[in-house]
Amino acid sequence: MTAELPPVPDEDVARLGGDGNITRKRLLQLGALVVPAAGLAAVTAGGGFASASVPDTAPDTAGELLACTPGQATTIAQTEGPYFKPGSPERTSIVEPGRPGTALTVSGFVFSRSCKPLGRVLLDFWQADNGGNYDNTTYRYRGHQYTDASGKFTLTTIVPGLYPGRTRHIHVKVQNPGGRILTTQLYFPGEPRNNTDTIYDRRLLMNVRTVGNGKEASFDFVLNVA
Repeated sequence: MTAELPPVPDEDVARLGGDGNITRKRLLQLGALVVPAAGLAAVTAGGGFASASVPDTAPDTAGELLACTPGQATTIAQTEGPYFKPGSPERTSIVEPGRPGTALTVSGFVFSRSCKPLGRVLLDFWQADNGGNYDNTTYRYRGHQYTDASGKFTLTTIVPGLYPGRTRHIHVKVQNPGGRILTTQLYFPGEPRNNTDTIYDRRLLMNVRTVGNGKEASFDFVLNVA
């Protein structure tokens, strides 16, 4: 079963910081507690998993640091969708040389409910290309990686394109070693389709800023582990 608490008001939530503290403004993406009912997932020999509308604004990362609160609300789960493919290659960059797209770097940390940084957490990303298409034949724009000892991850990719019925998003599966899988999606602020996509949830908004000709985004995950 899935246990879900009522959404946390925007003014009461804060984004986790990389130093183990909470920044009030940076936790806008985090939402109510969701405990997925899925069991443990097998992992392929090469890594990766073997199986498978409210207007928004860009969160402000400014704000005072607060002590991390044990029992922090966990990152909410969302549907896997039809395009997950098991056995993705291990890599931190899923950029395809010579293919169009706006450069995007997504970085952040993975924490436990007690705000402990979690190392060796598996993150498996997949997304559409610049034209809004998923590659289900090869592993284009797919890849998995592991957090370092400080719980940090960095994904180098492009801004995914749009396709009918959905707003702009990135899929991800997150699994602490030996733990349950969190399947969810990450969203971009300021997208017109955020208002019409029935799957979209503002609690999964990334912080996104323009840097030169590309973009940088951040999001911290909180897993349902002590």
